[in-house]
Amino acid sequence: MLAERTRSWLSWWDGSPRSLLFDLAVAAAPIAGEFYAHGGRLGDTSPLTIAALITGFLALVVRRRFPFAVAMVVAASSLAMDPVIGLSEVALYTAASRIGPRPLTWIALAAHLVAEVPLVWGWDRLYLGAATTVVGSSVVVPLLLGLWVFGRRRDLAEYREQAAQIERERELLAERAVEAQRREIAREMHDVVAHRIGVVSRHADVLAREAPDERSAELAEILRSTSATAMSELNDMLRALRDEAEPEPASTSTTGIVDLVDGAVRSGSNVRLDMPEPAPEVPPEVGRAAYRVVQEALTNAAKHAPHAAVRVEVRCDDEELAVTVTNRRSTRGHDVALPTSGFGLVGMRERVALTGGTLHTGRTDDGGYRVQAAFPLTRDDT
Repeated sequence: MLAERTRSWLSWWDGSPRSLLFDLAVAAAPIAGEFYAHGGRLGDTSPLTIAALITGFLALVVRRRFPFAVAMVVAASSLAMDPVIGLSEVALYTAASRIGPRPLTWIALAAHLVAEVPLVWGWDRLYLGAATTVVGSSVVVPLLLGLWVFGRRRDLAEYREQAAQIERERELLAERAVEAQRREIAREMHDVVAHRIGVVSRHADVLAREAPDERSAELAEILRSTSATAMSELNDMLRALRDEAEPEPASTSTTGIVDLVDGAVRSGSNVRLDMPEPAPEVPPEVGRAAYRVVQEALTNAAKHAPHAAVRVEVRCDDEELAVTVTNRRSTRGHDVALPTSGFGLVGMRERVALTGGTLHTGRTDDGGYRVQAAFPLTRDDT
């Protein structure tokens, strides 16, 4: 609140204390000049000059806020009182630099020229030309300097606006390039991955109908159901890539972990779930991240430790959701090496980090593997 009041109070000086101090110094300069000219005392100074000094001081302090009014006040005081060196020059410069080449500036210029007439008229005729030159320079030079400063500020503002426009256009082009790339990735995923999953689903459907025994039919149905789920999630991902929307997994809370474990158990995996009942209620982003961590951990266990026992633990309190997936060392391997992307752990770390949580992975003492994720349930955004 105090800072806002200070900025509001300093708005007359462009919001800068330095500008206020500078204007105070500029306003005090004519007083110091008069004091020095009279040998360190102002007793010999006429009352009109003292009045001009006081008027000029008050006017120059607020010259940035009221440039035209200050220029006119200083011109009037110079016409009615003894002239003070520096007041007219600063006032006219301020008007020109703040207003620019507009009618108000020319009115201020005319007022100052009129104010200088008595001074020129009082000179000896022999020096009339020199007086006119000196007085004219004292008016014209501040005016020209102020107009130059005004033009420079305007040019700098235009350059900044052009630079900002170029930056906005560059960002727009980058966004369009990213959007085009996202659509290209979506097309490739649809043409390649979706086709392969569709082939698996169709073969599983045929196998389920023509299975020689009940167990084979059950496994084929699991395979078909898993393929359908994968196809549904892939379609969500493709829509996200095309529409830039956040894809929603099959479940956005801890209840989805139960479905993951049940599906793994039905497919023949040795997975045990240890989770409170009812399933903990957590924020959607935490539920999504926990779901994906368990999903990736079960996938990795199936790839690298087939038929090994896997334990999924979920613990939750008022401050944190903890998920741990531990698999034992496998004594058997796959007949065919399964492909791996190498991005599983990276993806898990990124998802957990987005929720403000932590992830720890590594080997266990018995040669197995453990994934531990902790998700805070309260975020401090300050």
